[in-house]
Amino acid sequence: MSPSKFRLSPRAERGGALLRILFLLVVLAIAAAAAGWYDYRRFTQTPLPIARADATIDVARGASYRDIVAQLRREGLAGSGWLDDLRWRALGRELGVSGRLHAGEYALPQGLTPPELLRRMAAGDVVQHRFTIVDGWTFKQLRVALAGESGLAQTLSALSDEDVAKKVGIADGRPEGWFLPETYAWIKGESDFDVLARAHAAMRKALDKVWAARDVDAVKLDNPYEALILASIVEKETGRGDERPLIAGVFLRRLKFGMRLQTDPTVIYGIGAAYDGNIRRRDLETDTPYNTYTRDGLPPTPIALPGRPALEAATRPTAGDALYFVARGDGSHEFSPTLDEHNRAVQKYQLRRNP
Repeated sequence: MSPSKFRLSPRAERGGALLRILFLLVVLAIAAAAAGWYDYRRFTQTPLPIARADATIDVARGASYRDIVAQLRREGLAGSGWLDDLRWRALGRELGVSGRLHAGEYALPQGLTPPELLRRMAAGDVVQHRFTIVDGWTFKQLRVALAGESGLAQTLSALSDEDVAKKVGIADGRPEGWFLPETYAWIKGESDFDVLARAHAAMRKALDKVWAARDVDAVKLDNPYEALILASIVEKETGRGDERPLIAGVFLRRLKFGMRLQTDPTVIYGIGAAYDGNIRRRDLETDTPYNTYTRDGLPPTPIALPGRPALEAATRPTAGDALYFVARGDGSHEFSPTLDEHNRAVQKYQLRRNP
């Protein structure tokens, strides 16, 4: 049979050509889709080009998803072409976060990928800064430290101590002692007042707790504020945790027997800015509201910010009969029940060391 009898008709040939073209287009579309998917996944898994280990980004309140991507682009983190924009839009839709990213300051650690960044923003996982109030600081030292905390909005610099105290809720306007030494977290946009308010609330809570659990037989104080004053003196007298309840016991017994406290830290506080690092006899004899050598009872206010251990010591002191103590010179103290024993301890630990 002749081969010419098996030739397709023109219509069949055109149909076959169309099928081949359609097949080719399908193959190309699949290849393009696969390439696009591969490119998109590479984008989601590639760390952002973050140059500094301490880099952050501030997202403004009310910023849209498009605004945030534009901000990332300005900072060199999101690319600049239409394809980059398409990738970010696709990622936002995939994660379902396009309309629920939170304002705030976000850390940009090196190695962070685009999905990880968006998940942080959706969770509001903003940078938590830390501010530590040190046990034994005075309120003046606290204000200086707060003023030097970069990033905190400074709102209190023009206010007096009395005005600051009243602003945080201390009715009598005397702020000393009323802020609990601890580490407080704050985020960008918060103020010095926000930190102070948290520290004051923490102190009130801590003081109420220790006062409620006080040893009522040993602690013959009239109110929690007196416990706060005593705790501040204990705080300044020793840095040793094991000695705080012992020293509190000495002071409480002296108050019980009508003896003056005769404690140097209160004298120093009364001297104020004029204190040069040395206490002289004339300082002990010069009367001030804080001179416990010349005045009976507790001073009128705390002399520092006492920490939790000092608060607990002032309300649950160690039982005993000691009425005196003197520094040994190694950070510890010698405790004595009588004046004669105390004088011998002074001779041993103080006079011989300082001829």
